Amino acid sequence: MFGTGEMIALLAIMLVMVFAGVHVAVALGFGAVAGIYMMQGDIAVVRTFIANTAYEALRDYVFAVIPLFMLMGDFLAKCGAARDLFALINRLTRWLPGRLAIATVFANAVFAFVTGVSIAAAAAFSRIAYPEMKRHGYERKFALGCIAGSACLGMLIPPSVLMIVWGVLTEQAIGKIFIAGIIPGFILVAFYCAYILGVAWLQPRRVGIGAKPAGGARASDIEMSGTEFREALISTLMVLALIAATLGGIWLGFFTPTEGAGVGAALALLLALWKGLKAKELYEVVLSVGRTSAPLLLLLFCAQLYSRVLSMTGFTNAAKELFIASGLGIFGVLAIMVLIWFILGCLIDSISIILLTVPVFGPVAMAMGFDPLAFAVLGILAIEAGLLTPPFGILAFTVKAALPQEASVGEIFRGSIPYWLGLLATVIVIAAFPQAATWLPEVGLAIGK
Repeated sequence: MFGTGEMIALLAIMLVMVFAGVHVAVALGFGAVAGIYMMQGDIAVVRTFIANTAYEALRDYVFAVIPLFMLMGDFLAKCGAARDLFALINRLTRWLPGRLAIATVFANAVFAFVTGVSIAAAAAFSRIAYPEMKRHGYERKFALGCIAGSACLGMLIPPSVLMIVWGVLTEQAIGKIFIAGIIPGFILVAFYCAYILGVAWLQPRRVGIGAKPAGGARASDIEMSGTEFREALISTLMVLALIAATLGGIWLGFFTPTEGAGVGAALALLLALWKGLKAKELYEVVLSVGRTSAPLLLLLFCAQLYSRVLSMTGFTNAAKELFIASGLGIFGVLAIMVLIWFILGCLIDSISIILLTVPVFGPVAMAMGFDPLAFAVLGILAIEAGLLTPPFGILAFTVKAALPQEASVGEIFRGSIPYWLGLLATVIVIAAFPQAATWLPEVGLAIGK
């Protein structure tokens, strides 16, 4: 087993590489290889260890979950399901003040059930929701912040790439993590909607109340004919049926997450073809998913290699003993972890944060008696905040890329602050009431029996 100095040196090497701009997969892999060699001093042992880890990691069917759920989301995004969702919810919420912002949040919540990537939602609703908000006199910062902030729901409400990565890394049941994210996701939606309604009540001009809409349209106008309404309703009901079939089957134990992802991708393809998906668009979706998911599989392999080496060196046990001996208690330790996640969110991407920290933080939380499912949801919420945190919050840059002429990245970040606070409030709720994350998986387990 390593001494303390050697363990710190190994971790420092890896962190220096990450912050120097080296790809996180390379940094994790190099750190793991260096650790094995420092322990064994034999390059043949290093090669054998890498080969065995690669075989054990990549042969697991759970790795198919990532590209299959990405296919499901991309098929539906490409065929216009997101636009139908927004149009229908906008029509149904016409009696609410700030209805366009409310519709954006709810459409993001429903769309999150079919896509595991927040970036897709941010790009889609920038083009769908922002022009309507602008036309009806919404404050620009408020509208852009709403789009970027509500896109975070894609990483919490299942299926989520962050949940899959967390489950693979910690060897937890991905299906249970999926179901654990549903109630916290609705809690976050409630916080977002409460903020929007509060703004509509206290500062109505920010949501277009009293402003003269562009083009002479009234804010009460709903640009949908009866035929368009029926088409949007049918499309949305089919999406909801797909969600029920996929996540309901996983929740009730009818099939595994991998099988559920396959069912979801197949049904999404049929729905997309029914809505007119062209062969060229089908090719583009498959190519895009391949380009996105292949690097993730490499990342997960290197992360498992790194996690095993941390355990072998004794670093995980040392960290566990340090936190337990600190006397801070579970809430003090959780506060330190969340603070570290917030700081890292300013510097690196969400998946990299999970790969770097969860192998250390996970065992500590379990040793202190915090439920692993609740900790997964709490961690994903805290790490999600990085998507809205400058200078590298990817959702702000995604909205900026989708609307290059509309606003600066700084304005989008400022508009997103209330949504960042909503994430923090939900973290506190899960820390205080972990049953919010654990209740639904327990119900599913009881029904499945």
